[in-house]
Amino acid sequence: MSENTQSARPVVLQMIDIDKRFQGVHALKKCNLELRKGEVHALVGENGAGKSTLMKCLTGIHKPEEGRIVYNGKEVSYKNPKEAQEDGISIVHQELNLMNHLTAAQNIFIGRESKGFMLNDSIINQKTQELFDHLKLNISPTEKVGNLTVGKQQMVEISKAISFDSSVLILDEPTAALTETEIRELFRTMNDLRARGVTMVYISHRMDEIMEMTDRITVMRDGEYITTLNTKETNLDEIINAMVGRTIYAEPKTHSNVAPDAPVVLEAKNLVSKDVKDVSFQLHKGEILGLAGLMGAGRTETARLIFGADPRTSGEIYKNGQQVTIRTPQDAVKAGIGYLSEDRKRFGLAIGLSIADNTILAAAEDFCKMGVIDEQKVRQVTEEYIKKINIKTPSISQLIRNLSGGNQQKVIIAKWLVRNCDVLIFDEPTRGIDVGAKSEIYKLMNDLAAEGKSIIMISSELEEVLRMSDRIICMCEGRLTKVLDIQEASQEVIMKYATMRN
Repeated sequence: MSENTQSARPVVLQMIDIDKRFQGVHALKKCNLELRKGEVHALVGENGAGKSTLMKCLTGIHKPEEGRIVYNGKEVSYKNPKEAQEDGISIVHQELNLMNHLTAAQNIFIGRESKGFMLNDSIINQKTQELFDHLKLNISPTEKVGNLTVGKQQMVEISKAISFDSSVLILDEPTAALTETEIRELFRTMNDLRARGVTMVYISHRMDEIMEMTDRITVMRDGEYITTLNTKETNLDEIINAMVGRTIYAEPKTHSNVAPDAPVVLEAKNLVSKDVKDVSFQLHKGEILGLAGLMGAGRTETARLIFGADPRTSGEIYKNGQQVTIRTPQDAVKAGIGYLSEDRKRFGLAIGLSIADNTILAAAEDFCKMGVIDEQKVRQVTEEYIKKINIKTPSISQLIRNLSGGNQQKVIIAKWLVRNCDVLIFDEPTRGIDVGAKSEIYKLMNDLAAEGKSIIMISSELEEVLRMSDRIICMCEGRLTKVLDIQEASQEVIMKYATMRN
């Protein structure tokens, strides 16, 4: 869309010189944002750039110390999100706020029962059906939300926001947990809303989606407004450079970095489970082995079999040429295998504990003397790994929950390095982290491989698979369909074998 067409759209909202501090931290410094009617406006920046804080100032969760918000020509200041919502500004958070035991209709209209007619389920079902028809959604108003896919749940949350006659809709990482089909459905709904004049703020780390869906892009860095770009007139390098203050190159790998005579450190033979069907492969010393495939291909399920997290029907696992018995994650850890889960907060970290506690978690016995933790040793080792892999934190006692996603990933990696694991399984290692942190994770993985660690990397991003892998295993419906050398791999070739049913 041209700049002239963009400029012709009326301005519906302005945030001018917004300032916000938290206990001495200057979170927002004179930040600006301008939204035009019917546009999809990306808000991008590294973790900690201030995106969420700015949106919380807009929706009444935080009160800015300085600055003005002008909405439809009038200066506004909301005390809480309900006030903003009633004025037509709604936010759909990444963590969905739905009640699984209630129906879609009940979730959409909950809290509005005082209007009298809403007490009747048949009426709210009818209202919800009209709303779903309006948005062209194939969801039953009477279906319990807990029975819906994450993508359908997201559509229910968006429908709830639209039911308030929202003219400004904020979508925070809306595709983080969606399948490709669900993403396409979301984009169709967004395009429909855009055509109806709804203005959307789109927060995402996925640059390809931003380039596809948005009209303009506002970039933030370290709590400051950097620039606003027209999507059709910019490119990825310019956006990323504005986000991180440096150019990050993401060129695909053109040749394997593994020595021809590198020994096999891990071998899986004929692995079978409910979701995995006779999978065999080898992993060499210093190799990054990519696992590619669509949702349901069996990649994570294969990794969980190797790590002993799921029961194995049959098959064998060899470590350095010797068969190993792995029935539990503890068995895998003893064999020198570490696992970075795609759900780091659920399976990888103790969110309520400190960096130090998490760093030694897998090797706690090495830090005990007669049942007492050697605090000096814990501090020494934790500080060593904070420095070694560049974990950004004010201290080793910082709670994990207060770190950015990228730094949380680094703590998990530190945990397995402290345990001295020589095989590392990275399941979606850059999911939900920004491009700057991604680049650091990539460098760390390459450094580990150069040091002789061996890595199995599962990723849904084909560009990431091609950038990082020495070899690529393609899977479809629980089966291994092809092993590709990096020289012969491309997105088209990978997709061919990722959709090949044997």
